[in-house]
Amino acid sequence: MFDLSGNSALITGASGGIGAAIARALHASGATVVLHGTRAERLAALAEELGERAHVVTANLSERAEAAGLVDAAAEVADAPISILVNNAGISPKSPSGSRLDTVNTTIEDWRHVYQVNVFAPIMLTQALVEPLTKGGGAVVNVTSIAGSRVHEFAGSAYATSKAALSALTREMASDFGKLGIRVNAIAPGEILTNILSPGSEEAILPQIPLGRFGTPDEVAETIYFLCSDKAKYMNGSEIHINGGQHV
Repeated sequence: MFDLSGNSALITGASGGIGAAIARALHASGATVVLHGTRAERLAALAEELGERAHVVTANLSERAEAAGLVDAAAEVADAPISILVNNAGISPKSPSGSRLDTVNTTIEDWRHVYQVNVFAPIMLTQALVEPLTKGGGAVVNVTSIAGSRVHEFAGSAYATSKAALSALTREMASDFGKLGIRVNAIAPGEILTNILSPGSEEAILPQIPLGRFGTPDEVAETIYFLCSDKAKYMNGSEIHINGGQHV
């Protein structure tokens, strides 16, 4: 294991399957984890499971004021200055029937909502954390998606283009924040076994995956864990595909 003792990590969207797996991986390595989300009960249960060095903060990232206040709230509960930021939170709205929202039927309000959470919040948080991240030789990991590079069967247009924007943002951040000693990388998951996996995914998508199975939250978390460690200290501006070869 890579020792992350002495580090504090802010993980957005920690109440979901991938976010919780990230929290468990970083916490097991010795890091303090600040668990962000909007579902307080789930976060509290995860913090209780992890025990010491696990803290909860809630904020709605679709509200700019709440997103802006998240860093101060995290700093108040963390055991040490934040040196790791995992921008995992993301939203992908569906139609009332549960179908994907494409460029024909997505409202401008939905576009703004998605971009605030999936693109603007990550840069807002990184900017607000620039001082502690610089002092700690910090690491930032953005969670993009396979949908950011192709039209996806289930992911909507606003979600997909926001993830493409986050990929581009990762490159820009790696160039700018890298000069301050802050590494910025991304991971792009494909279909991962969580409760948000769309119905019909097995029939539609499994044949596209060379490894013949969906991924697990732990497999995503392990890659993020590596990117946050000193073993990845010369990685900056990378985007790692975690999809069993689906992207090829």
